[in-house]
Amino acid sequence: MQVSGHIQSSVAPSIVDASLANIESSPPVSAVKPLVAALAAAAVVDAPATAPSAAPLESTVAAAQGDAPPRGQPGFVKVKFLVRGNNPREYFDPKELEDLTASVREHGINQPILVRSIGDDQYQIIAGERRYRAALAAHGEEYDMPVLIRECSDSEARILANIENTLRADMSATEEARSAAIIVGEVKGDRDEAARLLSWSRSKLDSRLALMNCSESVRKALNERTIKLGHAELFASLSKENQDKILSAVIERSLSVADLKSLIEKAAAKLSAAIFDKADCAACPHNSSVQRTMFSESVTDGSCTNNACYKTKTEAALEITKESLKDEYPVIRIVRAGDNFAQVKLRADGPTGVGEAQAEACRGCAEFGAAVSALPERMGMVFKDQCFNTACNQEKVAARIRSEKEAKDALAKAATEAAGTKDAPKGATEAKAKEKPAEVKTTVSEGDKVKAYREQVWRVAMKKEVGASYELSVRYLIALAVTGNIRHVNQTGMTKVFEKLLGASKANDLQKVAEQTQQMSPDHMDSAMLMLAVSAMEELPVPELTRLAKHIKLDLTKHWKMDATFLALFTKSEIEVIAKSVKLDKALGDGFKKLFTEKKEVLIEKLLAVIGFDYSAAIPPVLMYK
Repeated sequence: MQVSGHIQSSVAPSIVDASLANIESSPPVSAVKPLVAALAAAAVVDAPATAPSAAPLESTVAAAQGDAPPRGQPGFVKVKFLVRGNNPREYFDPKELEDLTASVREHGINQPILVRSIGDDQYQIIAGERRYRAALAAHGEEYDMPVLIRECSDSEARILANIENTLRADMSATEEARSAAIIVGEVKGDRDEAARLLSWSRSKLDSRLALMNCSESVRKALNERTIKLGHAELFASLSKENQDKILSAVIERSLSVADLKSLIEKAAAKLSAAIFDKADCAACPHNSSVQRTMFSESVTDGSCTNNACYKTKTEAALEITKESLKDEYPVIRIVRAGDNFAQVKLRADGPTGVGEAQAEACRGCAEFGAAVSALPERMGMVFKDQCFNTACNQEKVAARIRSEKEAKDALAKAATEAAGTKDAPKGATEAKAKEKPAEVKTTVSEGDKVKAYREQVWRVAMKKEVGASYELSVRYLIALAVTGNIRHVNQTGMTKVFEKLLGASKANDLQKVAEQTQQMSPDHMDSAMLMLAVSAMEELPVPELTRLAKHIKLDLTKHWKMDATFLALFTKSEIEVIAKSVKLDKALGDGFKKLFTEKKEVLIEKLLAVIGFDYSAAIPPVLMYK
């Protein structure tokens, strides 16, 4: 394969100039926004090729908020070394592709596609699959495809590919929906950020994401223009089963969007499916038992004809369910249509498993939790043990697969070597192949309350250590003075100490206070000197505090013991991680897992009542400063 910085005349000069001008200093790969403008430019070049012209690129870049084109490496890659990427487009119009192929056969590819290296002399397409298909059909695998090579992660490649496709005018609404859902997943469910990346309004994003709840038949009808986008958006509010039941009737009767909306509002809010308390609904004038306009086979006894009230009660019930889970997980989210890629079930094994050790570590992550469904067919259902960082989860799965492959390869290699070694000891092959597995750090998320608690534990411990040694306090007082940290001596605290030792109130000016010190005994002077250093521990910045703690090799086991106040700071999933980190699971044996079916208060009580367990002997990692 040949990759060259030399660009032939078939590539527009404006593209070459823009690309070469931006090679020198590439920003961090995670900065996705600077690429949006260039992707917008790329979106217009799949039309039949014409003579090279700089105008389309310049006008598109200007339209995309003035952002610069991508800082990639221009060159050529033979088509046979290109592989398809994460293209969300499900349909390529045969006639349009045929026209593009004819144009490419005559004029070649006029603008480069965006790719990234994936090793083994292969390049994955990020943007430009139609040009790739046309070039392959027109010129075959040996054709030199102009490219811009961009270094980016799997997650960033997915975001860029989906942004590029949504910038194109001919993308169907359902394809836009899936593309948008992927981007929402990559930005950890942040819909505002997804809308910004797509240059969409938030309302447009939400309406597109709602289409992710459409059934396959509804999506097909929309793609074939049998129904309108407005119809599909309304269908998305129903269960997929009901969508399929009434789709044919809507098509046959040519119901307008307004007609469908009116009928759905009257018939969709079935009280039998409501997740809220229906005690107030029994005598409500909006409770109708005869609503069979659309759902003659599915709507049973009654439904609510006050759609706004029904939605309000449903949302309140979802929030109650979410609130009930706050003691179990660090994060609980209500998931809606379009959140399909925003979370994934955490698994230790299987094709999507991250491995036992990593799964244990993930349970203490700030992005591990539960999902409360707001989807029509699963309304109010709770899905536990969810990871809300899908990109991270994919990386962990890939790492586990890579590790297993390396171990397997090492075993095969060791077996081959052992076969050629005479009188090899029994088990030597396995021993040689074994390698120490990569260490997985297991800890829990550190919220503000946890950080404040940890800081206070260390300050109290340091005050006790410094206060127990006059010599150490003097040494630290000198160190504080020469490093500019003497200002952290707590004036209020020292005033109280001074007045207690003096047996009188502090004077109002420096001269009189100096005179008061002459009345103090030598022992009282020593006590005051000691307390100067002690009081500084109260306000000394945490980095400086930890440096002093490391200097004296502070042993927290002398100053701290696990108690209910500490454990109450965490959710049940986090408490499980903490308990395992101090070997409480070993002390409890088979009964350990059963404890976590209890309410949080009962769980804590029982965890702290293990006979013979030394609760001050082990310090959880979350209490330690790095």
